[in-house]
Amino acid sequence: MPLYVKDQEVGELATRLATIKGTSKTDAVRVALKHELERAKPSYDAKLAELRRIQADLRAKAKPGGLPTTKEWIDSLYEDD
Repeated sequence: MPLYVKDQEVGELATRLATIKGTSKTDAVRVALKHELERAKPSYDAKLAELRRIQADLRAKAKPGGLPTTKEWIDSLYEDD
């Protein structure tokens, strides 16, 4: 799928990086994006691990079978206070 960037500064940055690397603008953008994804991965992995820990903690605290669902409880979800 094509990517069209209509930001002049981004175009200039891609041109500068392509010139420095001796490659095309497409390759320069590809390498830069891959680099940024690799830099972001540890942060993403840490956040995912924290969310999984929270999820496991909540599951451990949950009552087996959950709370009973009654008509009154469902109706209370739709009542205006």
